[in-house]
Amino acid sequence: MVPHLTTALTGPLLQLERRILGAQSQIEHWFRTQWLEHSSPFYASVDLRNSGFKLAPVDTNLFPGGFNNLSPEFLPLSVQAAMSAIEKICPEARRFMLIPENHTRNTYYLRNVAALANILRQAGLELRIGSISPEIAAPTALDCGDGQMLEVVPVQRKGNRLVAEGFDPCAVVLNNDLSGGIPEILQNLEQNVIPPLHAGWATRRKSQHFAAYDGVANDFAALLNIDPWLVNPYFATCNEINFQERIGEECLAAKVEDLLSKIRVKYQEYGVTQDPFVIVKANAGTYGMGIMTVKSPDDVKGLNRKQRNKMSVVKEGMEVSEVIIQEGVYTFENINEAVAEPVVYMMDHFVIGGFYRVHTGRGVDENLNAPGMHFVPLAFDTACSMPDSKGNPDAPPNRFYAYGVVARMALLAAAIELELTDPEAQ
Repeated sequence: MVPHLTTALTGPLLQLERRILGAQSQIEHWFRTQWLEHSSPFYASVDLRNSGFKLAPVDTNLFPGGFNNLSPEFLPLSVQAAMSAIEKICPEARRFMLIPENHTRNTYYLRNVAALANILRQAGLELRIGSISPEIAAPTALDCGDGQMLEVVPVQRKGNRLVAEGFDPCAVVLNNDLSGGIPEILQNLEQNVIPPLHAGWATRRKSQHFAAYDGVANDFAALLNIDPWLVNPYFATCNEINFQERIGEECLAAKVEDLLSKIRVKYQEYGVTQDPFVIVKANAGTYGMGIMTVKSPDDVKGLNRKQRNKMSVVKEGMEVSEVIIQEGVYTFENINEAVAEPVVYMMDHFVIGGFYRVHTGRGVDENLNAPGMHFVPLAFDTACSMPDSKGNPDAPPNRFYAYGVVARMALLAAAIELELTDPEAQ
């Protein structure tokens, strides 16, 4: 059911897990009060890193791909969570339009769309998968590469509504992260667009998310009487970067040095013997592009052409002008001797499963979201929400309960982030 974890958990994280298990009722009550004040994103996935002394989120995706990597055993939980989310948005919903990314030849991504569509249909919706790609001019069957065919239909704009031929949905669900900008066809719709347009990478910034997470982590730490650093990576930003023209190099080197110094102080406090490192990555965007591991300020000075090219452009050809410098969190989890990190999926405010992202060619201090990765589904014993009543910290349900708690903290931060960046609320 659950991949064997080779991490020998000792020190602060073991204490943290015990603290989380001991405070389950307070934690769940705290979450309930938070969700009364904040509206959960429709769905999200959170990349976590477990270093054996620290458990923290390193990325939160509000347009998750990878639903096909979830264990089928938790499909009923996904359907239930989807029903809850739909009732909040559109209680009388009957028809939804799902808008995927435009890359119609990526079979791995198409399997994700098929899995997500299956969840929404089983939640009682009539669903069409509508494409905004100019390549799709008529209903088209796309091969998912695993025996499934996915029908995609072209969408049209009629007044302020998005429709397909013979289909007028009450809401539009985006599985397109808008990295290339917000297309005109999606702007100023009278239908609910979920997630909202300002959740896309055209406007969203990772630094805004982690600023919101700072507040959540501080509140959570006060609840448990722990150091917030145990669940929160330090970060900084440089907002005027041009890797090709070497603009912003000094800013980047100075921020790297400052962050490494702060991490060293914490490592000393907790007796951590590893070398601190930071991850420099584009402040917007996904797909593991525009990322580098840095262990010294010298690593970001005088980058060669290949390194500059790698860092200067991300998905959809977006040029990188802002970066986030984030505390690197080692991952000491591995599966079959390959480095692994957990990814937790949520709909509404419920954990619905997850998987390990595994990479045989990457180290414990490197980004695993890279070509060559594969996925090991997690059939979460008790769905990350019911720990082992016997209180054995090494029992898999407890490990995953802790993962579920930290992932929901990141989800709460995303809810607060979306409220703070909502253009209609400004």
